[in-house]
Amino acid sequence: MTEVLSQDEIDQLLTAINAGEPDIEKVRTTADTRKIKIYDFRRPDKFSKEQLRTIQIMHETFARLTTTSLSGSMRALVHVHVASVDQLTYEEFIRSIPTPTTLSVISMDPLKGQAILEIDPSITFTVIDRLFGGSGEGSKLNRELTDIEHSVMEGIIVRILGNMREAWTQVIDLRPRLSQIETNPQFAQIVPPTEMVVLVTLETKVGEVEGMMNLCIPYLTIEPIVSKLSAQYWYSSVRRGATTENLNILKDKLSTVEVTITAEIGRIQVPVRDVLNLREGDVIRLYNVRVDDPMPLNIGNKKKFLCRPGQIGRKMAVQISKKLEDIGQDEFEELASEGDDTL
Repeated sequence: MTEVLSQDEIDQLLTAINAGEPDIEKVRTTADTRKIKIYDFRRPDKFSKEQLRTIQIMHETFARLTTTSLSGSMRALVHVHVASVDQLTYEEFIRSIPTPTTLSVISMDPLKGQAILEIDPSITFTVIDRLFGGSGEGSKLNRELTDIEHSVMEGIIVRILGNMREAWTQVIDLRPRLSQIETNPQFAQIVPPTEMVVLVTLETKVGEVEGMMNLCIPYLTIEPIVSKLSAQYWYSSVRRGATTENLNILKDKLSTVEVTITAEIGRIQVPVRDVLNLREGDVIRLYNVRVDDPMPLNIGNKKKFLCRPGQIGRKMAVQISKKLEDIGQDEFEELASEGDDTL
C-alpha cells in the first residue's frame, strides 16, 4: 500500500530539498516525535486537574492542623505535609499498602459512603511508644495492635478527624466519624475494586521517624460535592466570610464567654487612712446620690444599662430599667442627679 506523507513531513521534505540532499527516514523520525497520552477506557479519570488541586489545597490545611495537634499531644516535633494527590482504582490502593497496617474506616456524614485513613506501621508504633512515655523507638515493630494500643490509636485518629472537619468547612460541614480500625486491608472493602478513588498521600515525620499517612476517598462518596471542588467556588467561599452560618457559629461561641457585670452605687473620694480604719457596720455617705436614683450597670469597663437595686430571696439583685444607648449623656446625668421614679 502506498504511504501518504503528512503535511509536516511534506514541509520538512521541501525544506530538506532546498537545503540539499533529503533524508526520508530522518524526516519520518522527526515527524513522529509527538506527545501521546495513553488513556485507559477501563478506568476513566473522574477528577479534573482543577478538582485535584482544590483537594490538595484543602488537605494542606488539614496537614498543618494535624502537625500542630499531634505535636501538642505527643510533646514531640511532628511534621505532616501533602506529598501527592492522585486518582486510581481502589484495588490499586489496597495493593499498595502493607499488611498489617492501621487502617481506619471513616463515615463521612453527611456524605454517603465511607473513606479510609491508613497510617504506616512505623508511624503507628512511634506514636504509641511516645504516648506510653518512650522515646519513639517503636518504628521497627510490624505486628497487629493489642487492645490497649487499639484504644490509644482510636484517640489519636479521632483527633485527626477533628482537623479534617475544620479543613473541609469551606466546602461542606463534614462530620467524619471513626467506624472501626482494621489491620488487614482485605477486610476493608468499602467500594468495588474497580471504583475510582482520590488518594491523598501525607508524608509524616515524628521525631526522626518518617512514614506515610494515606487518605482514600471514593468518587461515589465525594460525587455530591464534586462541583464545589473548583478554584472559583473555593476562593469565592473564602471571600464570602461572614455568611449566616458563620455568624451563628460566632454567636454560639460568644454566648459562652464570661464577662464581669458591676452595678455602681456611687463614687466618693476617701483617704487611704480612712479606708484602712473601716470596720463592719461603718456607714459611707455618697454625695450627690439619692436612694431612688438609677444606678449604672457596667459590662466590663463600659456603662451599658440603668438599673435599680433589689433582692431575690436572700440574694441581692438589680433590675435593668433602660439601655444607655437609648438615652444621651446629658439625659443620663440629669437622671442621676434628679432621679426618675418611672425607671
